[in-house]
Amino acid sequence: MVAVIPAMDTGVDLFSPVTLGDIEIANRVVMAPLTRMRSGASGVPGDLVVEHYRQRAGLGLVITEGTYPDHEGQAFVGQPGIVTDDQVEGWRRVAEAVHARGGKVVLQVMHGGRVTHPDVNGGRRVVAPSAIAIDGEGHTERGKQPYPVPHALTVEEARQTLQDFVSASTRAIDAGLDGVEIHGANGYLLHEFLSPASNQRTDEYGGSPENRARFVVQVVRAVAAAVGAGRVGLRISPEHDIQDAYETDRDDVRATYGALIDQLRPLGLAYLSVLHAEPAGDLVQELRERLGGPLVANSGFGSITTREEAVRLIEAAHADAVAVGRAAIANPDLVERWRGEHPENEPKAHLFYASGAEGYTDYPTLKAG
Repeated sequence: MVAVIPAMDTGVDLFSPVTLGDIEIANRVVMAPLTRMRSGASGVPGDLVVEHYRQRAGLGLVITEGTYPDHEGQAFVGQPGIVTDDQVEGWRRVAEAVHARGGKVVLQVMHGGRVTHPDVNGGRRVVAPSAIAIDGEGHTERGKQPYPVPHALTVEEARQTLQDFVSASTRAIDAGLDGVEIHGANGYLLHEFLSPASNQRTDEYGGSPENRARFVVQVVRAVAAAVGAGRVGLRISPEHDIQDAYETDRDDVRATYGALIDQLRPLGLAYLSVLHAEPAGDLVQELRERLGGPLVANSGFGSITTREEAVRLIEAAHADAVAVGRAAIANPDLVERWRGEHPENEPKAHLFYASGAEGYTDYPTLKAG
């Protein structure tokens, strides 16, 4: 069911500016966080990564790919981190490149949780809320391998992981990024705490919807206290059912995410980013109302977000901004193309997770084309 809001001529459209907390952006087209695995074994964003984000600085806000806050949390080969000094300097160069073109950029802080393997994270532990493995295989340095049974974090270990989120976020702000997005979606660590399928704890972090939301609330509060709530966004994906983080009971979903959002409302976060197949539907709109802050809508993996959908979400007042993935990959000048209703490049999906410039920094712009 879609929540219907009467159309109004407010002067607001997809290409009008908007303020997300402390971050003022020039238009409402947001580059979704997109795993691209171009940072090598060191996890340092290099020249190629800097150029990729520089090219896309015309989008209202660039949200970086998920970036690990500690080495255990690395989920992918070639994923960047923000743990070492060299990694921080790499992100500083990204921020400078985006800012030089008048853009804004936030770093997505992502702990992979059980979605990794020792042959990905340097032989370290794989951790999760509970010792329940994903039923499937992941890509490692040695090819595809089954996901291992993770170590269930103790309460003390969870608190150390919380501090890793805070440290990573502080490093991102110190490196000149405009904010951070805490990744609580898509089956990674924070989402694993929210999902009753992946979280079967019996302590303060498990059981009831309120308990399963507790760790995410604590992480977001701590990061907001460290860097300022107006610089912090949160990404969630209720009912996305990916990587075995199943959420199939709508009542439980509403209770869990309601408990999460109700406790975060007083903070005044920069935004809530929701990945859901029905961004205009009852669930997402209820969470938006309960937050009382800006919503970045993302319709999900199932289909490519089109100009028409993005325009409709903004003009119907169902979102304050729209996160776009594949169209942003293929069109560095996406805002210019959408504003002028120009043809778009087609994304080269077979190169999304490759390692070089092809399918990464070589998509033509209107001027070049």
